[in-house]
Amino acid sequence: MQSTWENVVEMDLSESGVRPVTLRELGEMGLDLAGLLDMPLGYSQSNGTVALREELTRIYPGASLDRVEVTNGTSEANYLLALALLREGDEVAFEVPNYMQYGGVPRSLGARVNHFSLRIDQDWEPDWEEFERAVNPKTRLVYVSNPNNPSGSVLTLEAMQRMVRRCEQVGAWLLADEVYLGAEIARPRTPSFWGMSDRVIVTSGLSKAYGIPGVRIGWIVAPADVVAECWSQHDYITIGPNKISDAVARVAVRPENREKLYARTRAILQHNLPIMREWAASFAGFLTFREPQAGALCLMRYQSPTPSFELCERIRVNQSVLIVPGAHLGLEGYIRVWLGGKPEFLREGLRRIAIELHAEIGRLHG
Repeated sequence: MQSTWENVVEMDLSESGVRPVTLRELGEMGLDLAGLLDMPLGYSQSNGTVALREELTRIYPGASLDRVEVTNGTSEANYLLALALLREGDEVAFEVPNYMQYGGVPRSLGARVNHFSLRIDQDWEPDWEEFERAVNPKTRLVYVSNPNNPSGSVLTLEAMQRMVRRCEQVGAWLLADEVYLGAEIARPRTPSFWGMSDRVIVTSGLSKAYGIPGVRIGWIVAPADVVAECWSQHDYITIGPNKISDAVARVAVRPENREKLYARTRAILQHNLPIMREWAASFAGFLTFREPQAGALCLMRYQSPTPSFELCERIRVNQSVLIVPGAHLGLEGYIRVWLGGKPEFLREGLRRIAIELHAEIGRLHG
């Protein structure tokens, strides 16, 4: 739905990061823009240049170069891991709501997907009974996003430890998609799963907390044998990341620049969240949401039996605004609205959405 309409509508509020950083801004952080003009556009190193992987090992204590692979975005990192690790008959435990990639990719490889829920009525704590059933001796891999897409919630350290222990007990891999780590709005930095167990694999990238989605750089941090298998798969899909993107990433992930980019993201979200809060409150209870702890996403529950896809389609057709139906995220009865745009853009988009929501309220009470 997003790919179909995001470049057609007048206002795309289905985004999931903050408004992107420019090359000029990266130039101010040390990117040699003039040097890029003279760069021969050949193949880059297919698993990421040594210089970039060295920078990434500084983020993940104990990670050596052979434990890191650079990919075309975090989504490719996740996809490569599915190709490398999953076989027909395997089982995957999948947290919902979530980024829905692992709702489908494992099934295409012949694996079974078992869901476990984050409970909104318990401040997004995992449903541990569902978790214990989903993570069983047949489970090959457990996929979580932390901070979570789309709720913006962050697992407690105790919850993280409990997940890791269960994976060790049954011999499953824990795949933690941490692409929103660093996009915390007011809370402290989210701890990484990395280093909690030798069964942990982490993926991340530049798209969300860094605000640089267009260069399509992500990465895998995992045991060396897993990374080696992913690299083999990578060579027969996209071969490797492009040369300019690798150069941009080397600048973006330097410690001082990473903190600047995270601070930029936090400032954007802190400025916009009160706008969203005030807007949601104007509906006198029709919209409710637990404010995100991290990320540029607002997952909102609406008080109507109308399916979320139908409601979002009305908003798209009548107002030329695209938002995400909860049904596409594993949670019916919700909508997901972008928090990361320019304030004036956000206000106008919300004004248009409100027209359709008020019409929905009118139908309910008519």
